[in-house]
Amino acid sequence: MTKEYEMLGFGFMPKDNEHHFHVIIDAAPKGNVLITEQFNYTENDDKRKIDFKLGRFDSNLKSVMPKVRWNLFAEALQNELNRRLRQHGFRSAKWKNGDNYVSRLLGKEMMVLIWAMEEADPGLAEAAVKNWLGLRPEERWWLFTMTNAATGHATNDRSKGWRKALRFALTENPVDTRKIPKDISPLFGEEI
Repeated sequence: MTKEYEMLGFGFMPKDNEHHFHVIIDAAPKGNVLITEQFNYTENDDKRKIDFKLGRFDSNLKSVMPKVRWNLFAEALQNELNRRLRQHGFRSAKWKNGDNYVSRLLGKEMMVLIWAMEEADPGLAEAAVKNWLGLRPEERWWLFTMTNAATGHATNDRSKGWRKALRFALTENPVDTRKIPKDISPLFGEEI
């Protein structure tokens, strides 16, 4: 049974809490994906676009990633976020070009994977996703908090400290496939 709330994207309900993550996916195949953490929600699309162009979100920018890199793990990320939403009776969502909204807590978890993959070898995406899936939500929240506090800015803090540690932790650790949810594993051609 789906709970009836005004929900945008992946669990973001502005009337309950305006704190969210905003994922902007460029429509161009060689475009970028920008991820910001927002503490207020602007319902007016035109005002939001003007604020973005004026740089009002620059201090909240968490990652800028080429779309081809994003595509390496976007489907697995979408499946995990949807699995978590369904557990709580909420509807699923899909990534789309343009504006995508992610609830505050799911966004924190998402950032751990994004930061791990932003400069990682693309061939390590599978390992990163599997190791990320092996973390409990509380562990992901803690990793986000530590990383964000020390190295959270999209460009100034790239490949430093905690961000670099996340990359190595998620891409170079052994993977325990027994912890992978069944709806995720087919993405990488495995039967569990």
